Amino acid sequence: MSGPLSHIRVLDLSRVMAAPWAGQIFADLGADVIKIERPGAGDDTRSWGPPFIEAEGMRDAGYFLCVNRGKRSVTVDMTKPEGQEILRSLAARSDIILENFKVGTLRRFGLDYPTLKLLNPGLIYASVTGFGQTGPRRDQAAYDFMIQAMGGLMSITGERDDVPGGGPQKVGVPIVDLMTGMYAAVAVLAALANREKTGLGDYIDIAMLDVQAAFLANRAMNYLITGKTPERNGNSHPNIQPQDVYACRDRKIALAVGNDGQFAKFCEAIGAAALAQEDRFATNAARVANLPDLSRIIADCLVRQDAAVWIARFDAAGVPCAPINDVAALLDDPQIIERRMVRHLPHPTAGTVPQIVSPMRFEREVLSFDRGPPVLGEHTAAVLAELGIDDAACDALARRGAV
Repeated sequence: MSGPLSHIRVLDLSRVMAAPWAGQIFADLGADVIKIERPGAGDDTRSWGPPFIEAEGMRDAGYFLCVNRGKRSVTVDMTKPEGQEILRSLAARSDIILENFKVGTLRRFGLDYPTLKLLNPGLIYASVTGFGQTGPRRDQAAYDFMIQAMGGLMSITGERDDVPGGGPQKVGVPIVDLMTGMYAAVAVLAALANREKTGLGDYIDIAMLDVQAAFLANRAMNYLITGKTPERNGNSHPNIQPQDVYACRDRKIALAVGNDGQFAKFCEAIGAAALAQEDRFATNAARVANLPDLSRIIADCLVRQDAAVWIARFDAAGVPCAPINDVAALLDDPQIIERRMVRHLPHPTAGTVPQIVSPMRFEREVLSFDRGPPVLGEHTAAVLAELGIDDAACDALARRGAV
């Protein structure tokens, strides 16, 4: 593997999405990520379908395939003493451990941070849970959907209750899982940088609910400043206007005017330059205060032409706007194609598997996407051989159900 983390080994004990997303980031950056899975079953997400990719007895769901490329799959039963010894040996040779078991689970198997740091003082150990290692909810399980609900995100996502289709909505991807994985990756990289100074590892406690609270961002700050609970605005931005979805003659577009200068250009583009000089619309604060009037004017104007006409006109004027693409249209966009965001990676049974690859680009370090998501246990023998366990011993471990 090439990349800026090609000197790093990650022992990935995690399942489902949040922590595995961090593991995939490390794999994309070149780290050797060893994914530990249950013998015979594997990560829960292998069965979270349809859709599935099926070939030569392998049946993996798209859910698994989107978050595990570049990793090596090793089956180990950590409830068995032999499995625990294998994992301790791997931990002693690793830079990073990722895990998302319930609080206290790995302590029962001698795989907790206090135990493993005695074997490897430089180990960086990241625990990802729903609620963290402390607090009254520390022992509770969590999934993305429930954290979106209790974390306030659904209360500000969706249309108002008084409009058709109104009500709380979840985000269309498991955004809490993804953001938790991103925060976990950032924290681990910070600990790696600090280890360069101290020679010591660290323990990282990442909670999904904490992450959700953190990325409420401007909506939470609006509340802290005003004491007013944020409400759902649909597609309308609570602070910057005009930013909303508007209907054109044939379909809808997203308009994203970000400042007074862009608003003046927008007004010129729609043939209403004087609008930008009116006191009720001249500044962003005024536009927010008079949004119903402004929205009616914009809606009455844009519905007279097709979306392509307006998009071309706004692009030429430097006014941010966009078509509302579905996933197929996005992946067919010339910009996405030019950036090679979709690749077909080698797969041991399916031949190749499609992937949307990492968006990170480096000048000095080229990321290589040459290892697809692994089949269950694909690398068990190879990794055990690196620990000095030969094929005969590996077969014996398999017969005992340890691998």
